[in-house]
Amino acid sequence: MQRLLEVAAQHWPIAGSFAISRGAKWEAPVAVATIREAGVAGRGESAPYPRYGETVDGVIRAVESMAGAIADGLDRNELRQAMPAGAARNAIDCALWDLEAKRSGRSAAALAGLAPLSPVETAYTLSLATSEAMAAAALAARHRPLLKVKLGGDGDRQRIVAVRGAAPEARLIVDANEGWSAADLAANMDACADAGVELIEQPLPAGKDEALAATPRPVPVCADESAHVAADLAALRDRYDAVNIKLDKAGGLTEALIAANEARALGFKVMVGCMVATSLAMAPALLLAQDADFVDLDGPLLLARDRQPGLTYRDSLILPPRPELWG
Repeated sequence: MQRLLEVAAQHWPIAGSFAISRGAKWEAPVAVATIREAGVAGRGESAPYPRYGETVDGVIRAVESMAGAIADGLDRNELRQAMPAGAARNAIDCALWDLEAKRSGRSAAALAGLAPLSPVETAYTLSLATSEAMAAAALAARHRPLLKVKLGGDGDRQRIVAVRGAAPEARLIVDANEGWSAADLAANMDACADAGVELIEQPLPAGKDEALAATPRPVPVCADESAHVAADLAALRDRYDAVNIKLDKAGGLTEALIAANEARALGFKVMVGCMVATSLAMAPALLLAQDADFVDLDGPLLLARDRQPGLTYRDSLILPPRPELWG
């Protein structure tokens, strides 16, 4: 029976706003691909990212362009060759995983050769704001074991001191989203080291991060915008200690699993991250998160509401997805 590919845009309100160095937003636009075959439907959700020139409309057009190939039986490995990495490919790839799991009666984890999924602990993100506002947010979240602190502007050293003071027991990672410069790199890293920060994500702009190779790194540095697919990783070994693997950057779970294996082979620590999106986007990433060094899959916690059924979050602990959600 022929496969039918559908795609739709959805807009999910954020609880308040979500701010990083590049700006703030108040909703999370996503694209949801659905592939139907023999009365079964598989779904995949992606979050287009303007940083990479993506829009919801553009992703929908790209997904729709693959309808004929999907109808003809295109599989996940062929999809990697047929489309570039990015949100559009991710939506289709995750829908194919879900469809195969539902048609076979086996979990996506089993299809990937993994053991049954276990709960994982996620970071909880504090948006970029004034040091006073970030201290207040940290105080409210101080019971969470791992906080991810968005930085990327003047006053970052004051922000990290304020957050540490408000949440003295929490583990901290920071994400500058390319917002630092070579001139302030060393001082900002030292401030993070003094605050006991365990990881710094993408301090310098992708493609302009050479200073990382020549600057002492008192805190491990993680590539985010600089690393998309497995082929990117070998060139980053002199500048980074870890890589953040996101399904939307990698173009799906298939490539993300390959990238994670490559990262470990090259000696990188692995972080599994996400865009702000619903539980449908997080569920496939839980396969990657099983043995990751850092997990940042808190997207649904930042929304005013999540899709139902969604993932179960017990504070910062994420339970494996139910089959009716994904996989």
